[in-house]
Amino acid sequence: MKKGIVLVSLFTIIALATKAQEYTNAVGVRLGASSPAITSGFTIKHFLNETSAVEGIVGVGDGGIGLCALYEWHQPIESVEHLQWFIGAGGYAAFRHSTSAIGAAGIIGLDYKFDQLPLNISLDWKPELNLITKVGFEANTVGISIRFVF
Repeated sequence: MKKGIVLVSLFTIIALATKAQEYTNAVGVRLGASSPAITSGFTIKHFLNETSAVEGIVGVGDGGIGLCALYEWHQPIESVEHLQWFIGAGGYAAFRHSTSAIGAAGIIGLDYKFDQLPLNISLDWKPELNLITKVGFEANTVGISIRFVF
């Protein structure tokens, strides 16, 4: 049992010390299922340090606009070069027709930076919890983002 705890602790320290960042800034589009708040639109990601990033999503369509801000933690997947997993949380505000919604959002996904191209692609699940206007949970928010890296 003690060996298992030591091994898990060692792997955790190595994972946290390993450089996860593959790029600093990226901007592109996010395509996915329309949710009550954030639909397909534009995305920008900026790394604050080697493992932390902020992402902004501007969803357009369905007669309105949605804004989402997320703080994300990234960690490499050692078995696949340039691939990392990430998890994060944040909030959103959406304005459609004569209604508005404000809530919390989470995100978990995979992020891949192409080696020879200034291109990044990510696949994520971004559930939303609407808190203002009509309380509700939206789990059908899988998306794919394609970004130009600079």
